[in-house]
Amino acid sequence: MPSAAVVGTGLIGTSIALALRGRGVTPYLLDRNPEAARTAAGLGAGVVGAPRTPVDLAVLAVPPQHVAATLHEYQLLGLADDFTDVASVKARPQEEAAELGCDLTRFVGGHPMAGREQSGPLAAQGDLFHGKPWVLTPHAGSLPRTLGRARELAELCGAVPVVMGHAEHDRAVALTSHTPHLVASLLATRLLHGDDTQLRLAGQGLRDATRIAGGDAELWTEIIAANAPAVAEVLAEFALDLHEVVDALRDLGAGPPERHRAGRAHLTTALARGVQGRARIPARAAGGLRLSGVAAGS
Repeated sequence: MPSAAVVGTGLIGTSIALALRGRGVTPYLLDRNPEAARTAAGLGAGVVGAPRTPVDLAVLAVPPQHVAATLHEYQLLGLADDFTDVASVKARPQEEAAELGCDLTRFVGGHPMAGREQSGPLAAQGDLFHGKPWVLTPHAGSLPRTLGRARELAELCGAVPVVMGHAEHDRAVALTSHTPHLVASLLATRLLHGDDTQLRLAGQGLRDATRIAGGDAELWTEIIAANAPAVAEVLAEFALDLHEVVDALRDLGAGPPERHRAGRAHLTTALARGVQGRARIPARAAGGLRLSGVAAGS
């Protein structure tokens, strides 16, 4: 990939640009906020401004609700031969791009499954994507060249390409990313009601469980809102599980012995199922990931 452009120089866009620089590619950096692009360039991520001739691939590192409009704008401007994005929701941007009349043969959706709780170019890391899944969501009309360049981008960044359908991706991230962020935020909200004496007892477990709650609230509102139906479905099921645990705890705290036994059994079941669920998270393996249900690099 001799040439590339990155539109949006926040955490993900700048991290991609840094990774490409490390592989000998000098990206052109564009951002609605010129200071952000200059900051990214100052970190060695590329050069500020549009290229004189179309680059091979443009990476749209913008929030989900801006993907379609940004794609439409830069296709009309002739920024690149091919386009991809890194938004964490895929179905709605694809539909909106079709409605705007974008050339979807030259666009393949993408989503690197990596991030940090910090935001902005100063939080970027060139190795952010190493060994992480990078989902690609082509559609029936995508050109093989476009898919190949999107795959090459993921590989240049050290990630593992994973091809999925748009809706399949959105259901997956609702379970593995969006709902966990909401749950961590709701748990962290409870800390607002604790006094200083209580909070001084906080240990690493609480810090681990609430770490992602430190993410940018406005950005995460945009992400979760774009995938609202899938997130609501997972969160509703979580709420049912939570309600059962609350009932079990109340049984343990009051009532006759048989209710104590039932409450203890329900609590043990909930904790045991948590152990089983966590064990299903794929472990990293040398040279990539062991992924269940999807084809890495397919």
